[in-house]
Amino acid sequence: MATAQIYPSLLAADFGRIAEAALAVEGRADWLHVDVMDYHFVPNLAFSGDTVTALRKVTDTPLDCHLMISDPDRWAPGFAERGASNVTIHAEAVENLPRTTDAIRAAGARTGLAVKPATPVEAYADELHRFDLLLLMTIEPGFGGQKFMDSVLPKIEAARALLDRRGLDLWLQIDGGVSAETIERAAAAGVDVFVAGTAVYGLADPGAAVEALREQALRASPRLSPPGREAAV
Repeated sequence: MATAQIYPSLLAADFGRIAEAALAVEGRADWLHVDVMDYHFVPNLAFSGDTVTALRKVTDTPLDCHLMISDPDRWAPGFAERGASNVTIHAEAVENLPRTTDAIRAAGARTGLAVKPATPVEAYADELHRFDLLLLMTIEPGFGGQKFMDSVLPKIEAARALLDRRGLDLWLQIDGGVSAETIERAAAAGVDVFVAGTAVYGLADPGAAVEALREQALRASPRLSPPGREAAV
């Protein structure tokens, strides 16, 4: 049975108080989601390898780095070396999937493949065995606070069917617009891992928000169970 995991997105936190934001969900969030943007692949600039280094000094929560950058082949392994527990690269940006995923793993991290809303998962079906996580963007990447794209729900369902059909043990993650109003639809469609930004850091008690979102996901999908701590290592 799959576990329901909530990854608070630090993109929605106060950038001047990132350490406090991480500690606000310590012991309740499964991982922390760190969006890295280079102002080339997406029209925004956020976080870097230095952010990972700094976070590793203040929290034991695993770090999930989502690289929205134009040259992940060059930079991705360095995020693993700095302490990221997972490094996700975009299908639209990577040039050499085997080499880059091998380099991330050699540096000690799990690895994920992200696709934009219009990018078909099926085009990468034969490469999915290289990954631990498949990230389906439910907004156009680049900015937080956007509205969840319901048009991606059939894609989520198709991805879940593909993973199950092929017997692939990947976590199915979504990022974008996850909230109390949308998480149940996503869970029912087959999502395991939910990246939530303003739905966590926009509330007075981020830790409680994490737990509330998880409970909603569990209610919506009989295939999900509460995560054991082993899911966060």
